[in-house]
Amino acid sequence: MDGGGGDGTMRLGALNLRPDRSGLELGQDVSVSSPVTRQKAAAAKQFIENHYKNYLQGLQDRKERRQALQRRAQEARVSNEEQEEMMRNLERRETEYMRLQRRKIGIDDFEQLTVIGKGAFGEVRLCRAKSTGEIFAMKKLKKSEMLSRGQVEHVRSERNLLAEVDSRCIVKLFYSFQDSDFLYLIMEYLPGGDIMTLLMREDILSEDVARFYIAESILAIHSIHQHSYVHRDIKPDNLILDKNGHLKLSDFGLCKPLDDKYSTILLENEDISNQEGAIDAEGHSVSDRAPWSMPKEKLQQWKRNRRALAYSTVGTLDYMAPEVLLKKGYGMECDWWSLGAIMYEMLLGYPPFCSDDPRITCRKIINWKTCLKFPEEPKISNEARDLICHLLCDVETRLGTGGVDELKAHPWFRCIQWDALYEMEAAYTPTVNGDLDTQNFEKFPDLEGPPSTIPSVGPWRKMLTSKDTNFIGFTFKKSDVLESLESSGADVKSNVSSKAPSLISLLGQIDLQEDVVPNGDQTLEA
Repeated sequence: MDGGGGDGTMRLGALNLRPDRSGLELGQDVSVSSPVTRQKAAAAKQFIENHYKNYLQGLQDRKERRQALQRRAQEARVSNEEQEEMMRNLERRETEYMRLQRRKIGIDDFEQLTVIGKGAFGEVRLCRAKSTGEIFAMKKLKKSEMLSRGQVEHVRSERNLLAEVDSRCIVKLFYSFQDSDFLYLIMEYLPGGDIMTLLMREDILSEDVARFYIAESILAIHSIHQHSYVHRDIKPDNLILDKNGHLKLSDFGLCKPLDDKYSTILLENEDISNQEGAIDAEGHSVSDRAPWSMPKEKLQQWKRNRRALAYSTVGTLDYMAPEVLLKKGYGMECDWWSLGAIMYEMLLGYPPFCSDDPRITCRKIINWKTCLKFPEEPKISNEARDLICHLLCDVETRLGTGGVDELKAHPWFRCIQWDALYEMEAAYTPTVNGDLDTQNFEKFPDLEGPPSTIPSVGPWRKMLTSKDTNFIGFTFKKSDVLESLESSGADVKSNVSSKAPSLISLLGQIDLQEDVVPNGDQTLEA
């Protein structure tokens, strides 16, 4: 068998495989391809890049974990034999973790239970992991709806933030995956319901209860700001309570990453409100310049329609900052405006600019200087009023613009122990009877019947459609096999004494950092 010649000829026996370029003109572009082909090529490129990025990151993470464990063992002055055993144990756990990371997770791994929420693009329901019996909340989104309504980047933003940010103040994401028709987010189930449900039950909250939940909301919002994300959809529906009554932030479909905390988002054609009818920059045509006072019958109608509005494509603008409505540049400060509107509603029973006409709501928000009014009843403290006024104001003077410490230092929070907030008893304890209790959520009829099972198809045994390539890299997996190393480092040092701790006690104190890769376990399959 001959090799290749210098002229580009390949010879295999008597077969001449010289490339035939006779029909091509010099300089002619032969890379013509269809848009679908280019899209598939771009998707494959992204997949390969993510795969090797995650592979190299995994190697680096394992190296750092090994070095950290060696340092801790040396600080604890254990014997060489114990160190070797600890390293072997670490390797076993690393191997188990990699095995779990490679295992595919799909809809067939979960038993689908009660529907607890419905939205414009999908639903949320309880589910049970078949292997462990654990209860989760499953967010199920229809791909075709996400594509047709331009929501692809929104669901990507939600998945990316949940995969990146690990905070006790936000709902945890355990898995994300997809099939040919749906996207799935498997999250922790918080059975306490949301703040909107609490407000609909109680009408108003006492200042002590409101103070507690506004404080926890500040910590939750700050936790995503620290990762350079702006939420853009802070509202009572997205503040969820766990079984003990502590608050967690959820629903990150409108979140946006910023280059840094001082960056701003410039809106061009983006419409995050989906509202019909334009508003002018000056907010003209405000029909009622009198002090704000919602008639009782209108207030009751607004409350009846409030929950239905949350599930619609229109949504609610009651908590949106004026700089967002005006489609100007804005940054993280818009989330603090939203928190001010929520605080107003907690203490007074309704948002400060609400109306049964969303266009009027928009105009009132833009004209907040004349439309922000406080009713005579119910009465609130001067400190509470002052905080609201320093949240519902211009960006330049808004508390939080200069950092979260501005908010923490406000006199209304004088009695708040910020570092111990999530360790203390919550201001309100929801009624929860068991892991499957859904009494704190609305009842929804399950009209679809038993979910169908669609056979999975391997990534290289089918053609990728446009629908599939939009969601490459969506898959994510969070494992509890490797736990936080940093949180236990101080414990090891503090327990070092003249007598070295035993292997069992040392390993009981040393946890291993969770290897959460932003793009998780990725495949090209839908």
